[in-house]
Amino acid sequence: MPWAVSSLRLGRAWVAAPDPATLRARWAALAAAEGPERERLFRPSRARTPGAGAAALPGQRAGSTARFADVPGPRPDPVRILREPFDEQWLLPDQRLIDLARPELWRVLDEHQLFLVEPAQPAALLVTAYLPAGRIGRIRPLHRRPGGAEPNLAPGLQHLLGERYGTWVTPEDVLCWILAAGRPGPRGYEVPLTADATRWRDGLELGHRMLSVRLRGSRGGEAPRLPGGRRPYVRSALPAWPRELSYDPGSETLTLGGGGGDTGAGTVSPVPAGAWEYEVQGVRVLESWFAARLAHRDPEAEGLDAMGPAEWPQGWTTELLALVTTLALLAELEPERAAFEPGPVLDAAELRAGGVLPPPGWARRPASVLDHQEEGPGGQFALL
Repeated sequence: MPWAVSSLRLGRAWVAAPDPATLRARWAALAAAEGPERERLFRPSRARTPGAGAAALPGQRAGSTARFADVPGPRPDPVRILREPFDEQWLLPDQRLIDLARPELWRVLDEHQLFLVEPAQPAALLVTAYLPAGRIGRIRPLHRRPGGAEPNLAPGLQHLLGERYGTWVTPEDVLCWILAAGRPGPRGYEVPLTADATRWRDGLELGHRMLSVRLRGSRGGEAPRLPGGRRPYVRSALPAWPRELSYDPGSETLTLGGGGGDTGAGTVSPVPAGAWEYEVQGVRVLESWFAARLAHRDPEAEGLDAMGPAEWPQGWTTELLALVTTLALLAELEPERAAFEPGPVLDAAELRAGGVLPPPGWARRPASVLDHQEEGPGGQFALL
């Protein structure tokens, strides 16, 4: 997957939130403020200030490209993003508010697209149907153009693998093989390509199961479920605002407590130990997810960052139950993935002979976009 893009740099935390209602309220507060107060709420950076214009983000509903200080314009509809590993949040898609929005990724964002995220530190790869919008690693889109028209694969790779294995190889097949056979190595994430058709089929079967779990029902798929009819559910109602998260491995119970003198606590079970212990780069995913929803209640939070729901939304509980299922299933798959061996591998000489290596320079750059116009700063058309 030669074309890779560095992570988005939001520049200010308040442009993203776990719920869209918070973002609508933050936009309203910022647009209503004037002068120094708007400047304070905006939190200017070297890249973005209220007095700077920016182009419209590709694919988003037309909004104002004038300076925010002059014309805030209509509020953009929040869009779903991957904010942290396994943490799907929302973003205000206005380039005037984002330090580095990576418009080349927005141009290829559609219902056919998947994004592979390669963490900066050795860790499992992330895959999402939503735009990754945080400093979580390099982003490799599966397709270089909208509509899935051109795969982000080394030219000639699909043909070479198809001839080797005697079958048609799709871009999603290659992605699934990467999930099953790839491993962190001294040169980055390394993916051996098997020379054995049987090992290829075995890897695809494992990889497709992993992909299905990671996508969590996005793109119209079925949400993953635990085997045997087990499913986590709320045993006792959550308090109006839980402040602490704890786990009892004996009863497989996750407790969301009120904290302080509040004795009320909500419980969720069964929560398999694998879900609670699932980590990315040394951080428990469930604890990170929970902390992100408490961020606006931090005593040090100020301005728009301090705006959020007054009570724990029911939707977050639904998301928590789905996340527990996802992590539990991935934990169950991990031993199988760790034990998977690709068998004899294709060597570099064969890949060079097939024209796969080295990938041409153009394959490492975004595809040319000349079939439509985009509105640049101040209403002028952007030159692409």
